[in-house]
Amino acid sequence: MRRQIIVMFCSLFCFALTPAWSAAAAEAAPAPHKHGALFKITQDGHTLYLFGTIHVGAADFYPLEPRLTAALKQASVLALEVDPLADPSKMRKAMQQYGMLHRGDPAPEPLPPAYGVRLDALLQRYAIPPESAAALQPWMLASVLTISEFTAQGYDTALAVDAWLAKQAHARHQPVLELETVDGQMALFSHLSAADQLRFLEESIDSIDDKEQANQAREIAQAWRDADAAALDALANKAAEDQTFSGRFVQKVLLDERNPGLADSIAKLLTRENNSVAAIGVLHLVGAGSVPEWLRKRGLSVERIY
Repeated sequence: MRRQIIVMFCSLFCFALTPAWSAAAAEAAPAPHKHGALFKITQDGHTLYLFGTIHVGAADFYPLEPRLTAALKQASVLALEVDPLADPSKMRKAMQQYGMLHRGDPAPEPLPPAYGVRLDALLQRYAIPPESAAALQPWMLASVLTISEFTAQGYDTALAVDAWLAKQAHARHQPVLELETVDGQMALFSHLSAADQLRFLEESIDSIDDKEQANQAREIAQAWRDADAAALDALANKAAEDQTFSGRFVQKVLLDERNPGLADSIAKLLTRENNSVAAIGVLHLVGAGSVPEWLRKRGLSVERIY
C-alpha cells in the first residue's frame, strides 16, 4: 500500500491548504450511525472517550452517532491534535515556514525528466498553477497532490471530522485543548533531506498514477465510515508492512514516534478532567504501538466500544 494517502489520516496540516469548514453539506445527512473507532478510557473514577477521526470528510459522515454526540455535549473539554478553527494565521505561518521554498534557499534538485512530465500532467489535471507548485517544498507539493486526489475521489478536507468537532465545541463555548501544534506536525517533514523529499514526491506521483490509488482511498474512508474494526486493523497491519521510503517514514515518524506523546497527553488530561473527549486520527488508535496500547501500558482501563 502506498502511504501518501495515509498521511491524510495522521496529520492535520492539510487545513492550511483548504477553506474553512462548512456545515451546509452536513445538514441534510442521513440518520446517524457508527463511524471511525471509539474507546472508553477510565482511571480513578475519571472517564475519557477517545475517538478516531479522519482528516477529510463527506456529507454522509454527519451527524455522528448518539453515544459520541452525547459525550461531546457533556464533555468538560475537547482535545484535538490541533484546533483547526483556533487561529488560521498559525497554520499559514507554519505553512510559510516549513512548506514553502524561501529566498536564499538552495534550489531543490529537479525531478528526473520522466517524473517532471508526469508531474506536469497532474498539475494540469488538478488545475494547480505551475508557479504555485514551484514555490512549495517537495514534501508539501506531494501533500497538495494527495489532497487533490482525495478531492477528485469525492472527499473534502473542508468537511473534515476534526473541524466538525471543533465547530461543535466552539459553538457550545467548550474548552478545546491542542495535544500537538501545527508547527510541530509540519516540522516532522522538514527534517527530510532534499534527496528524501524528492523521493517522497516521486513516490507520491507513483501512488497517484497507480490505478489502485483511488480504490485504496475509498477502502480507508469506507472502513472509517462503517466503523469496521476488522478492516481498520487490517489496514494498519498492511500499512506497517509497506517497505517504500514514504511508508517507512510515515510509520516511524508520523505514527510510532508520535503515539507515546499523544498517549501521555491523553493520560494527563484524564487525571485532571472527568467526562472529557479526545479525538485524533484513527490510525493512531489501531495496529501495533497504538495510543490505546500505550494507555494500557500506563495502567489505564481501555475499552473499545466500536
